[in-house]
Amino acid sequence: MSATTPAPSSAPTFDRGRAVTKSLLGWGIVAGPFYLVVGLAQALLVPGFDLSRHALSLLLLGPLGWIQAANLVLTGLMVLAAAVGFARLLPGRRGTWAAVLLGLYGVSLFAAAVFPPDPAGGFPPGGADATTASPSGLLHLAAGATGFLSLAAAAVVIGTWFRSEGRGAAATISFVAAAVIVLGFLGGAALATVPAGVGLLWLAVIAGFAWLAFASLTAYRMAPRPDC
Repeated sequence: MSATTPAPSSAPTFDRGRAVTKSLLGWGIVAGPFYLVVGLAQALLVPGFDLSRHALSLLLLGPLGWIQAANLVLTGLMVLAAAVGFARLLPGRRGTWAAVLLGLYGVSLFAAAVFPPDPAGGFPPGGADATTASPSGLLHLAAGATGFLSLAAAAVVIGTWFRSEGRGAAATISFVAAAVIVLGFLGGAALATVPAGVGLLWLAVIAGFAWLAFASLTAYRMAPRPDC
């Protein structure tokens, strides 16, 4: 009686490392929508807040400021997760630089939560606008500058990787987003006291989070599947 040789299994193997990478990149898709939904919900419900005159950062002021602080911290954690995902996916120095720059952006969100801005545009209601910048207000502005510039630089680094991978459209979108982020922030900072400046800051915020979601989704699709 001869022994029967078992047939080789054709079931796919599961790569846990690939699954982790995809999961981390997924947080980059979620971060922007989460931040904007929570921020806009507050903007519509908090008395005295006017989207045409007030930046979302002003929601840090007042008794409900902890909600916006939590929003910034949780969004920052999602950005840090995405940064690790890009570090795992992108090869060599590009992965390192992408992680560092996105990491700086995430940390800047933490700093913005810790150091609230000065009152402006009549918000919070009943208080006087700041006539001179406080240390907290200056640190908040520095955190914003660091964050926007780091995010724009990350868009350039990841855009060059997209181009090297034959993703020309994704690269172009990344480069355009980087320019919009920088110009929107600089214009918004220069015109912060008028509605046009608030609009430019909104443009920088939306462009930044839209790019992060797009880049994370593109990278997620490019990342190897864990079940093959």
